[in-house]
Amino acid sequence: MTWGNLLLALHLLGAVAWVGGMAFALLVLRPSISVLQPPQRLALHAQVFRRFFLVVWHAMPVMLATGFAMVFALFGGFAGLNWAANLMMLLGIIMSALFVFVFVRPWRAMRDAMAAGDTAAAAAAVDRVRRLVTTNLVLGVVTVIVAAFAR
Repeated sequence: MTWGNLLLALHLLGAVAWVGGMAFALLVLRPSISVLQPPQRLALHAQVFRRFFLVVWHAMPVMLATGFAMVFALFGGFAGLNWAANLMMLLGIIMSALFVFVFVRPWRAMRDAMAAGDTAAAAAAVDRVRRLVTTNLVLGVVTVIVAAFAR
């Protein structure tokens, strides 16, 4: 196994965890929790987001680090990449920035609202998180498709 293989494996594991986690949350978990009462849904969202965001806080830096390492160690910089690999890097940076925004704004607003007992504000924040995670999922799927052309 070469360093390139290890970098790619770590990069792909991060992508699977992040993009797969978003797909699971939006396509499986969210429709399934409709059987719960609204306060229970909020409590479940709080636990799911807390755990998933912890996963992303680990996967995202690994993906960025391995992506940049591959660009410079294997391809000699961005000039050595084709259009698809350059686009993949751009989309990854955008996804990372969007995740950080979700974490520091609507996720924090949700936690603050729940601590204050303001369920309406917490529910509104959950909806903002959902919309932004949906955007990130779309970007992630596009990135995976673009990756198929990057080799």
